[in-house]
Amino acid sequence: MTTSPQEQAAARPQSPQAPGGHPQRWLILGVLCLAVLTVVLDNTVLNVAIPSLTRELDASTSDIQWMINAYSLVQSGLLLTAGSAADRYGRKKMLAVGLALFGTGSLVAGLAGSTGQLIAARAGMGIGGALLMTTVLAVAIQIFTPEEQPKAIGIWAAVNSLGFAAGPLLGGFLLDHFWWGAIFLVNLPVAALALVAVVTLVPESKNPQGDRPDVLGAVLSTVGMAALVFAIISGPEHGWTSGRVLLTAAVAVVVLAAFAAWERRIPYPMIDMHFFHDRRFTGAVSGGVLITFGMGGSLFLLTQHMQFVLGYEPLEAGLRTAPLALMIVALNLTGLAAKWAARLGTPLAIGLGMLVMAAGLASVATVAPGGYTGTLLGLVLIGTGAAVASPAMSHAIMSAIPPERAGVGGGVNGTVAEFGTGLGVAVLGALLNARFAALIPMAAASLPMALAQADGAAERGRVLDAFSSGLETSLLVGAAAVLLGGLVAGALLRRAERADKS
Repeated sequence: MTTSPQEQAAARPQSPQAPGGHPQRWLILGVLCLAVLTVVLDNTVLNVAIPSLTRELDASTSDIQWMINAYSLVQSGLLLTAGSAADRYGRKKMLAVGLALFGTGSLVAGLAGSTGQLIAARAGMGIGGALLMTTVLAVAIQIFTPEEQPKAIGIWAAVNSLGFAAGPLLGGFLLDHFWWGAIFLVNLPVAALALVAVVTLVPESKNPQGDRPDVLGAVLSTVGMAALVFAIISGPEHGWTSGRVLLTAAVAVVVLAAFAAWERRIPYPMIDMHFFHDRRFTGAVSGGVLITFGMGGSLFLLTQHMQFVLGYEPLEAGLRTAPLALMIVALNLTGLAAKWAARLGTPLAIGLGMLVMAAGLASVATVAPGGYTGTLLGLVLIGTGAAVASPAMSHAIMSAIPPERAGVGGGVNGTVAEFGTGLGVAVLGALLNARFAALIPMAAASLPMALAQADGAAERGRVLDAFSSGLETSLLVGAAAVLLGGLVAGALLRRAERADKS
């Protein structure tokens, strides 16, 4: 029989940390953030190398898609399994294994002589990335006191944002001076340094109950999540009603339903379904999906707007989206976001943060078509809201799960981010394309193709206006989703707080 989160909390063992936290906890956090930085950079750095890979490896469009998707599919599919393995076998051990796999995959990718080798190497990097992303948060929860955890998670969030912003910039710099393999080989010294530091500094921790491994649950969660992400990725290109998308979506639904049923009936589940009876957990998860849905999808569309409509080069576009990440970095590294969240309380911090994010998205939607000024205002607002709401959301998820299951908590947090971002890119992209096609029937398959077919400046202007109209519609939907997420998460978390006090 499984027990409720409240019963587990009463019986949970003490964290291995000292009463004041681990004496080297801030140095260890720096090591953990270094590991995270390598993974986040690799999520974005490959995009700028697409022209080079197409030219030098004779890569087709399908090859390029698999180079990008192999990493995200493997990583998102394995997040829950990786978190469970870290709880059972040791978080330090899995963190070291993840760094070793990520470094080895980076070496193979950098020296790859064919598209097949590069795709396989990216999949191997995805395994290492899954282990890293789940164990970092789990270790942070173990070594910091409850009072310090929000600030630590805020710094982790800042590094995530820094990696997101720096990826295209670093990739552009390396490609200007070296060949495409350098974008992978640059990971090696960072991974090696982080590995030595992990082995030297990070304390070992794991679930003292030593639950039996849930092999079937691991297989079902991996297959189900990979199928779900694959369906989301394939939808915009192949059509949401295509056999490919419908089949993989059906497999995802069936397998994930089987996973939930299996987890309910076994005494040692990988993820206890009773967690979803906890309003703190469900509020944080639902809000987390919608916050990444709005932000991930909107940034994907904004990049296109800056390049195709405003005429910026890829590196210029990357620089002009950087204010969003810089706001998150500044507010979290200075501790301001954590102070605001502590003063407001988690429910209000998440609700207000997502309200500010929604205002930023609406600002971009309504003002951005006129130039960069409206976009800059929107990016600053989005970054400010995310700096407060995202760490508070991650902390709410982690605090709703017993410390001995912290690895699974990290897996849930990562899965929420991957799923929300993928869904945002797919759905908001589909809305933009539908609106664009409705306004420009000759638009063919994409904006660049429509611009190439346009006859004269007037027709080009109509094409760009249609794209801007589609962008406005999509961003407003993203703003509504983020606002809804804030209301839902705030209400559920507020109810959970009242229930705990009564």
